[in-house]
Amino acid sequence: MKKFTFKGVLDGFRQSVQPQATRQEQEIQEQLKADHFTLKKTFRHGFPYSPTSFAFDPVQKLIAIGDKSGYIRILGKPGVDAHAKHEGESECAVLFAQFLVNEGALVTVTADDTIHLWSIRQKTPRIVQSLKFQRERVTCIHLPVGSKWLYVGTEKGNIHVVHIDTFALSGYIINWNKAIEVVRTSHPGAVIALCDNPLDANKLLIAFECGLLVLWDLKAKCAEIRWQAAEAVKSLAWHYEGKYFVSSHTDGSICSWPTRPQPKPQSQVCPHAKINKDGNAEKCKPIYKVDLKSSTTGETFTIFSGGMPSEKGSKSNCITVMVGKATTVLEMEHAVCDFITLCENPWPCETQEPYAIAVLLQYDLVLIDLLTPGFPCFESPYPMDLHESPVTCCTYLTDCPSDLVPAFYSVGRTTTSKKSCFSEREWPISGGEWSPASCSYSEIVITGHQDGSLKFWDSGAGTLQILYKLKTAKMFEKPRTHAAQAHADADNPLAVHLIFLCSESRRLCVAGAMGQVMLFKFRKVESTSEVLVLEIPILYENFDDIYGTSPECDFLTGHQVQKTESSDSDKTTDCSLKVRFGAQRKPPGFQSQLVCLTTGPNRRNVQVTSLCISSSYGLMAYGTEYGLVIIDIIQKICLLSVACPDLYGAHDPYSRTPKSPKRIENKEEQSRSPSSDQTTAAEELQYNCLYVIVWKFFDQRRSRQCGECKRSRKCIATAAASAAAAAPTADDRRRWRQRSFVAVIVPWGSDNSSSLVLSVLVVDSSSSSSSGSSISISSGSSSSGISLRCRRCRCGCC
Repeated sequence: MKKFTFKGVLDGFRQSVQPQATRQEQEIQEQLKADHFTLKKTFRHGFPYSPTSFAFDPVQKLIAIGDKSGYIRILGKPGVDAHAKHEGESECAVLFAQFLVNEGALVTVTADDTIHLWSIRQKTPRIVQSLKFQRERVTCIHLPVGSKWLYVGTEKGNIHVVHIDTFALSGYIINWNKAIEVVRTSHPGAVIALCDNPLDANKLLIAFECGLLVLWDLKAKCAEIRWQAAEAVKSLAWHYEGKYFVSSHTDGSICSWPTRPQPKPQSQVCPHAKINKDGNAEKCKPIYKVDLKSSTTGETFTIFSGGMPSEKGSKSNCITVMVGKATTVLEMEHAVCDFITLCENPWPCETQEPYAIAVLLQYDLVLIDLLTPGFPCFESPYPMDLHESPVTCCTYLTDCPSDLVPAFYSVGRTTTSKKSCFSEREWPISGGEWSPASCSYSEIVITGHQDGSLKFWDSGAGTLQILYKLKTAKMFEKPRTHAAQAHADADNPLAVHLIFLCSESRRLCVAGAMGQVMLFKFRKVESTSEVLVLEIPILYENFDDIYGTSPECDFLTGHQVQKTESSDSDKTTDCSLKVRFGAQRKPPGFQSQLVCLTTGPNRRNVQVTSLCISSSYGLMAYGTEYGLVIIDIIQKICLLSVACPDLYGAHDPYSRTPKSPKRIENKEEQSRSPSSDQTTAAEELQYNCLYVIVWKFFDQRRSRQCGECKRSRKCIATAAASAAAAAPTADDRRRWRQRSFVAVIVPWGSDNSSSLVLSVLVVDSSSSSSSGSSISISSGSSSSGISLRCRRCRCGCC
């Protein structure tokens, strides 16, 4: 008989399960590479930061804006928006910019005294030539229309000439000592402005810092006429006939000079100077720029910036238009950086026919219509008011429903169409060509702002287009001063911190700086209704008091959630924000349905840290620094308000109970070694009384009719009521200082339909024994004064 050993049997099993041949694993060919995930700037939106220069091409109808960071932005018709940046050492402020008219080129001067020639014929502008001045600082430039010579004024008072084609300095230099009189011994200062005579391109007008004006003959290489102004010169402008020119000065005056030797100006006016009681003219601010244009009707437009009275409280950000004897002052919202008069005729020797003024402000670009009485502004097709109020948060939505963007656009146009302050003429900046980028899905960007407003932008076409603007400040009253001082965000109580939009149900949740959470529903028609208010305090049991010196401290009875109408909100809450009472007119768009005012311990304002909504379940949840809140958005009630200490597990070795930073009850906490904090969970159980509250939520369908709830499966009671019902007595707390217990409170359904049984399991960690007890609570009301009602029918019959 053949013998079998145990080892032989194991070897047989190994041979039977051993694979016959080892298949070589095939290497997976990766199709994706690192270059596919490289971040790339798609587009920019908003106004350039700290603009410093301005240029306009009257033929191509393009505008260029240079800023403090070295960026160049070129704007044309809606959708035409090109960006470029100076690199290397020239990554600094763009001091001057000027187009080569109808040639697709742009000249810029940066703060490092480098002149750049840009080509804008392609989609992305690029630098083709650069010229750096080593020993002199550039103070002004001038390029006549159709000329190939660029005149460059410097700080030393010299004028250099640059050839545009070769972009090199010519040997022709106008030295300052040749421009001044022979008898003059002092330096005239830097070159402030350059301007050629419209009728004679060989005559160049030069303005020095000291007020000296020189008409230089380029062919004869000598000064033809000299004038001396009483005040420093800021700018120059020729009349199209070339018979006279005007200059603006630091004292707020405009002087007119004929093209013949004359010691004094032909006329001198201070347009905004007031005559005081002594008969003297008041001092005015400098006129930084003046422009002189004519029309075929014989009218002469004198346009300038500045020159307002220097007295306190007077207007300063203004553009003044003088036509004949009529003077119109146009007040701007921000400081005026520069302006350009837009004309139909680009040639300076003919009537220019001005039709608009492009004003570059510190935070905006404004175009003024000169052909409409009253000089209204054009409505910008690409609004640059992204930072009209500082952006505090941003949300990006993709793959939205196809009808969402048209819905936002329709209500947005309905709101803006009521404004009649804009000109009816079309936007005059119409240069460039633009083909919208094809996108198979919708993209929406929502920005929240410091003033409580929300802006909805369409970003699917490659640029941000404004769709709709929502103002949440209309829902609240103005905050009181004493309430505002008690909060860190008192200066911006309406600032938007969190945004959540459900694109399917078109419900919008917004969280603000003072802990306010607002729920909106999108509607296309106007309505009038009140705003429902829920005041939700988040309270917690102060465990520090249990171990303190007072053995008779009491627990808080539970989370007291109050539901009031907006008319009573100012009487029942201590929140800094008050909701407006009474019926409110709600325009088409997102209409407010609910406002939750949440407070923490001692009625403190809370910070909302997370926000979410589930339209399918009809729930809205948000987390704060003190706890969690769940709202039923269908019935407008609070389902759960729980503090952070109640959410921690029983074996969490660290205490996260909020404490006052000004109070230290335990003297040992003031100075102790770091090793004393490294305690285990078992050591913590010997000193702390931990509670684990288990809530079981039954997924039941809602019913509008009362009494349809199945009594065999009990409806959900408020979790805070369960904790309050099991609150320990004073004798229990005395025993807990000597022993450790873990109380597990579980809601169970009972046979008796009028009661809710809470099972309490007490575990003694010192004797390893356990005992159980139960507490019966009436479902209608409990001893703690908290009503236990059905979550669906809210009637208490269950």
